[in-house]
Amino acid sequence: MTDQTIFKRLKKDHDVHRELLENIEQAKGEQRGALFNNFRMEVTAHAAAEEETLYATMLQKPDLRHDGQHSVAEHKELDDLMSELAEMDPASSAWSEKFKKLRHEYEHHIDEEEEEMFPAAAEGLSKETEVQLKKKFEERKPAEYQRALEGTDMDDDRE
Repeated sequence: MTDQTIFKRLKKDHDVHRELLENIEQAKGEQRGALFNNFRMEVTAHAAAEEETLYATMLQKPDLRHDGQHSVAEHKELDDLMSELAEMDPASSAWSEKFKKLRHEYEHHIDEEEEEMFPAAAEGLSKETEVQLKKKFEERKPAEYQRALEGTDMDDDRE
C-alpha cells in the first residue's frame, strides 16, 4: 500500500476512534474506565502525530494555515475534556454527561476534518507529500503513544 496517503491513514484511525466511543458508551463501571483510558491514549498519540506531520505542513502554507490552526485549537479543547473525564468516576451520571459532550465534540471534529479539511489540504499538497506525511505519521505515532502512556505532556494545565 505504498500509495496510501496521510488522509486515508488518519481516516483509518478515526474509524477505530468511532468504534471505541461506541464501546465506551455501551460499557459500565470499570470496563468503561479502562476503555476510556485506552481511547484517551490512542487519541492523544494520534493528535500529537497528526499535529507534527499534517498540521505542521498546513501551518506553513498560507492558504491552509487557518484550517490547521482551527484543528490544533480543537485538539486542545478535546484534551481538556478528556482530562476532566479522567478525574471523574466513570460510573457516575456526571461522567456520562461529560462523555456525551466529548463524543459529540470529537465526532464533530473528525467529521469536519474528513469532509472539509482533508479535501482542502489535498488540493494544496502533492500526492508525494501526502504519501511522505503518512510515512512520517506512522513513524511518530508509536513514540507519541509511549509518551501518552508515560503521562508525558498529559494534564498540562498551562494556558
